[in-house]
Amino acid sequence: MMPVHHRTATVDGFDVFYREAGRPDAPTLVLLHGFPSSSYSFRNLIPALADRYHLVAPDHLGYGYSAMPEMDKFPYTFDALTDVTDKLLDQLKIRKYAVYMHDYGAPIALRLFLRHPERISAIITQSGNAYMEGFVDSFWSPLFAYAKAPGPDTEQAVRTALTPDKIRWQYEHGVPDVSLISPDPYVHDQSLLDRPGNDEIQLQFFRDYKTNLDVYPAAQDCFRRTQVPLLAVWGGNDQIFGPDGARAFQRDLPDAEIHLLDAGHFALESALDPIAGYIRGFLGRTLV
Repeated sequence: MMPVHHRTATVDGFDVFYREAGRPDAPTLVLLHGFPSSSYSFRNLIPALADRYHLVAPDHLGYGYSAMPEMDKFPYTFDALTDVTDKLLDQLKIRKYAVYMHDYGAPIALRLFLRHPERISAIITQSGNAYMEGFVDSFWSPLFAYAKAPGPDTEQAVRTALTPDKIRWQYEHGVPDVSLISPDPYVHDQSLLDRPGNDEIQLQFFRDYKTNLDVYPAAQDCFRRTQVPLLAVWGGNDQIFGPDGARAFQRDLPDAEIHLLDAGHFALESALDPIAGYIRGFLGRTLV
């Protein structure tokens, strides 16, 4: 098994932690995690692919082992996270790569795609939306209400998304056999969310989330123009980003490969083997 390295780079004065494995001269896959997780989400996928690919998985600022600067030192917007990721990849001299986007990783990946479409050789999406289809109303309605009108009347509902029960629910819902879900990842996530001041960071990202919807039309236009190869490995039982979000990619990318798994939002926790298999086949066909 290829070793996984745990490294830290400095970007704009902030520590950015990332996991790296595989030969640097192999095709690169950049793994972008979602809320409320970190590169820890990819702890099992990375060694499953490292024999053939070069993998880089950063922790976004405010998550995992990367820096968590105070809010007056960093804006905590998706544009700002994209800036940090872009600069990290430049620092690592990664000029061409496939990108794996999950949840919050999607708006970052889409912005990178719009900035440098020539750099992105393929897209893999796991519950990473680029269309209005797929937003499950029961989850998103209070978040969009808060983003539209932040204040005491809307804030309490979204704060529940930061509680242990809700974080655990993100991992366990939609999974046929919850005994397959280790508590390690949601306990890990919760310990970092509970750091003093991190709740305000998460609320800021909730407020900024609406800007991601404004990126969708441009991203869809870029899909049509570039016909970038795309693989969706999506939890078919996801109650955050439903399967219509996966199917929507075929509107602009008719050759997109869509696989709906018997899994939930964190599909890698219960369906690692099929996802790794689909990725190896897809990248083997596209990164030639």
